[in-house]
Amino acid sequence: MKAMVMAAGVGSRLEPLTVNVPKPMVPVVTRPAMEHILALLRRHGVTEVVANLWYLPESIEAYFGDGAAFGVSLHYSREEELRGTAGGVLAARRLLLPSASDAGDDGNSCHDEDDGTFLLIAGDALTCADLTRLVEFHREKKALVTIGLKPVADPSKFGVVACDDDGRIVAFQEKPRPGEARSNLANTMIYVLEPEIFDYIPAEGAPDFGKDIFPRLVREGLPFYGLALDEYWCDIGTLSQYRLAHRDVLSGAVGIDIPGREVSPGVWVGEGAEIHPAATLWAPVLIGRGARVGRGVSVGPYSVIGDNCVIDEGASVFQSVIWNNTHVGRGARLEACVVGSECYLKPGASLGEGVVLSDECVVEEGGVVKKNVKIWPRKTVKKRVAVW
Repeated sequence: MKAMVMAAGVGSRLEPLTVNVPKPMVPVVTRPAMEHILALLRRHGVTEVVANLWYLPESIEAYFGDGAAFGVSLHYSREEELRGTAGGVLAARRLLLPSASDAGDDGNSCHDEDDGTFLLIAGDALTCADLTRLVEFHREKKALVTIGLKPVADPSKFGVVACDDDGRIVAFQEKPRPGEARSNLANTMIYVLEPEIFDYIPAEGAPDFGKDIFPRLVREGLPFYGLALDEYWCDIGTLSQYRLAHRDVLSGAVGIDIPGREVSPGVWVGEGAEIHPAATLWAPVLIGRGARVGRGVSVGPYSVIGDNCVIDEGASVFQSVIWNNTHVGRGARLEACVVGSECYLKPGASLGEGVVLSDECVVEEGGVVKKNVKIWPRKTVKKRVAVW
């Protein structure tokens, strides 16, 4: 079986973190989100993978290459313009179904392929979904499409699915208004599809599965099923969900590998990291490869210090995520925030709860960034100037 990872989107809800970085490359416990997705596919025996690209494609290709280092064979479908979720799959058809290169426009020559079934999964989600069980359910029902579903607290933020007692989808609502959702089961964008799905995707425009294709499948009474997932799933497409996902990973709720060695319960330390004996690490916490943590530093709980970061004497980092190659100066304080790569927080700098500092930013000595402020890349917060 092959899989396609959706990796073309801009990730505007994660700005300013995604100004320089595409969503699939946003790190989760120091590894790109898409790397965790490839590991999940590999664990379920899926090693032939296609990824569609549009926004900042070079960074994805440069990191993953042909996929060999990650245990998969990875091919890319570059889009000149965004094609929509369904349109992106149609554009990648020849990579997903090689025999389609000789087929007519209707693709009927693919319908009898024994290996034509394929998986589709978002490149920016965090999950340990049982893909094998999902595929088995799909085949048992002889479905055209099967969706992995997950109960959510606020259905208005998701595509919402209502199923009958057999799991057949009887209604599909794309981000219904509060109070109008027919269920609390969200579309996780983990799909199992038969090659016949290409017959239902128009060649023009930017067709979307949730807005265009799935409602049609319901209207026409086609074999369209949903299966509730017991395993962890989180959409990390918003800043709050991104921080929550790290908390879940570190607490053991997700079931993905945390890089580094667990030197004590809930404390992971990457290769080559240096931690001063007088530093305090409050579990759960991750210190990345090659990082340096100085005397009197306090880190954690629920904090991630990225690869090659430097945390100087007396600094404190609580419930925060710091990307790679960032320098936190002496006595600086970070509280429940996210800091991008290549930043420099000079001595005495302070970041409040909910702050997001994008890449290559500088906070001058004594600079204070108040709660929930977002700072775009390569900006400088001047000395002793509070940003509200």
